[in-house]
Amino acid sequence: MKPAILFTIALVASAQQQPPAQPAAQSQALVQVRGNEGAGSTIFGNACGGCHGKIESAPSPAMLKKLTPEKIYEALTTGDMRNQAKDLTDQQKRDIAEWVSGRSLGSGAVGNVQAMSNQCANNPPVKDLNAPGWNGWSPDILNARFQSTKTAGLQPASVSRLVLKWAFGLPATTSAYGQPTIVDGRVFIGSDSGFLYSIDANSGCAHWSFQAQAGLRSTPVIAPARPGSNQYAAFFGDIRGNVYAVDTTNGELLWKTSIDPHPLARITAGIRFHNGRLYVPVASLEEPESSSFNYPCCTFRGMVAALDAASGKQIWKTYTITETPTARVSTAGKNFLGPAGAGVWGPVTIDTKRHAIYIGTGNAFSEPDTGRSDAIMGLDMDTGKILWVQQDEPGDVWHTGCVQGPPPPGFPPRSAGRDPGPGRGGPAGGRGGRPPMPDSYYCPDAKNNPDWDFSAGVILANLPNGKSLVIAGQKSGMVWAHDPDQKGALVWKSDISRGQIVFGGAADEENAYFAMRGGTVAAVRLSDGMERWAVSFNPPEAMNTHRGFTAAVSVIPGIVFVPGLDGMLRALATNDGHMVWQYDTTQETQTVNGVTARGGSIGAAGATIVSGMVFVTSGYTGFQGGQPGNLLLAFGAPAL
Repeated sequence: MKPAILFTIALVASAQQQPPAQPAAQSQALVQVRGNEGAGSTIFGNACGGCHGKIESAPSPAMLKKLTPEKIYEALTTGDMRNQAKDLTDQQKRDIAEWVSGRSLGSGAVGNVQAMSNQCANNPPVKDLNAPGWNGWSPDILNARFQSTKTAGLQPASVSRLVLKWAFGLPATTSAYGQPTIVDGRVFIGSDSGFLYSIDANSGCAHWSFQAQAGLRSTPVIAPARPGSNQYAAFFGDIRGNVYAVDTTNGELLWKTSIDPHPLARITAGIRFHNGRLYVPVASLEEPESSSFNYPCCTFRGMVAALDAASGKQIWKTYTITETPTARVSTAGKNFLGPAGAGVWGPVTIDTKRHAIYIGTGNAFSEPDTGRSDAIMGLDMDTGKILWVQQDEPGDVWHTGCVQGPPPPGFPPRSAGRDPGPGRGGPAGGRGGRPPMPDSYYCPDAKNNPDWDFSAGVILANLPNGKSLVIAGQKSGMVWAHDPDQKGALVWKSDISRGQIVFGGAADEENAYFAMRGGTVAAVRLSDGMERWAVSFNPPEAMNTHRGFTAAVSVIPGIVFVPGLDGMLRALATNDGHMVWQYDTTQETQTVNGVTARGGSIGAAGATIVSGMVFVTSGYTGFQGGQPGNLLLAFGAPAL
């Protein structure tokens, strides 16, 4: 775009303010389905990145990201930037508005619980954190995603009788990628509209809503607002790197803090609470942002921060890459910044015995490879000091716009259980229909760079012999086991590859369970990595272009719950993988709150199981080509 100020001084000054509520019908007219969660990143970079962040008179991207999507869309269509944006389609303007702001157009009015038909008649406070629940990404600090029979309230024999009890429509939502947290009879759920809801677990009536600055993918965790207090807070993060504490009784904001000044920091994983501290993992979508012509790749470094839960004040912050990015020149003579990358996409795992926390890291974005990407790391719980690092895949340096190379020696081939064709990088010169990159565009010198992150949290498995293992599933389709008592030394690795392992496995006392992008679910013995069984599934005909699994799985004694990109929620027997029950979530469903809704792909969050009920969200676009949707579904025993 031409050098110009995107908004007037008055409009920029309004960045921190909420806009006046629009009529619900007017807001609903703005709501449309996005292609994927990064749809506007390259468009913004190519069309706007030449000025914003480059010249003093144009507001920085960090300032723009504080604006509402409606303000940005208005500027591009009828406001100050309409002439500069005249060659963009309406959909491109929408994509820019939603990418920059981090949430859906039109969500403000239609998303508020006051606009819903099923508000609860009363609003009792959360009182009992010890009641049966699934609090956070995993109900335990080991990240095993395991629920006991007593708390689950389900025997394997009763799973086959599950029926839909109620459905809740998430307004202005394309990706219902938040995972339900269940505490003291309430469901807490966020979505890409930026709204967090408190819902009655038995009936689906709505208690309150809270709208964050940006979309919510981070699973909320419920804990005391202050040590010894009877007031409880929901703690969660948004996709703009903000952390929130919200009162569980009324949805009022207690505090909000930005975790890092990098404008592309995002919190995708659930925050972990332990002993008055919040452990916050931070990732980034600098990969797609760097595919624009104007973006200087790359400066983001993954991190974990510890916050005081009472105030949100930072106690410590540790970057996965300790070296600050600096200006460099590649062997091909291209300018870039590095090292960068190694984001933390999954939740922190806590080891109280060793006073440590464990994380997995993503691929590097720019060189040099510092040994911290595609790695498992142990950190001191009190100080954040790095205790040990084990890099399982070296040299995986890649960002969008560059060709993905083959995997390094010793890894499964890219074709193992995967759809044929090139990776996300696409053919040389661009991805899909993208035009060739300019000669100045930086791509890493690395050749074996398939973009095989550890995109899920690791599992701490305590074996009957007293030993412990840190278990990690990788996008390569391999599972790794490290010894936390030997500075993370590798104990075993298991190649179960039938496609990528993306957002995580689950474990019981004997096995870990992983679902893969190629459509296969496998069980791996914890003690030695032996594959116990593997079963494959084909999608229903109506969803035959959405094969496989990327969402996390969940396990109760005897049953593993597996959500699919095909929209099916399946329950498999843990002894051999045979299917016990399944439900198609893609159908349009009557909702208790009167919001028109239907399901789609289930691509990130897993099922949560509490007191005889199973909760799951349906709808996910992401970067896996999923089907959008906006449903929260609750299953239970049929009425007598």
